Amino acid sequence: MATPPHVAAITGSLREGSHTRRALRGALTGVEDAGATGELLDIVEYDLPVLNTDDDSTEGVEAFTAAVREADAVILGTPMYHGSYSGALKNALDHCGFDEFENKTVGLLAVSGGSFPITALDHLRSVCRALNAWVLPYQAAVPRSHSAFEGGEFVEEDTAERVRTLGRRTVQYADIEPDPACFESEQNVGATGDD
Repeated sequence: MATPPHVAAITGSLREGSHTRRALRGALTGVEDAGATGELLDIVEYDLPVLNTDDDSTEGVEAFTAAVREADAVILGTPMYHGSYSGALKNALDHCGFDEFENKTVGLLAVSGGSFPITALDHLRSVCRALNAWVLPYQAAVPRSHSAFEGGEFVEEDTAERVRTLGRRTVQYADIEPDPACFESEQNVGATGDD
């Protein structure tokens, strides 16, 4: 990659004052520390409708998918809801496809009001693999999020450092060479609109 990579951080929370949004800003600090550029794609600003494959052409959808497509790497951030990632992020990802994610490096971040949100991260990893993205082995989580921030900043430096490391690793592997196509990837045709 001749120029520094550009990383898009997609927030899966619609809530004002979202802890996920705050954590993603920390990951973007790591992106900038690594010499790259970063951008927060706040899905609230795109007003994405619930996916309807018969009618998927709104200005917000086109702007969102273009921003994801143009990024060299992506960080997905989500709150954990009922043991998984948010419906808002699922809908945003449903508007995307191979054009946005195939062979793209993706970092994962999950935020939880309780303990470590491992299932949300696992579920996101599965979705990214279905899109033929290259998901970083390193992932970050912010458990007990209600006490993790004070004044918009992380309370504990080790949590902040884990999140910044996610940003740095996303940049480090943004230009990883794609593996040759395998049998499994040839079987992954994605959404065809034939639902």
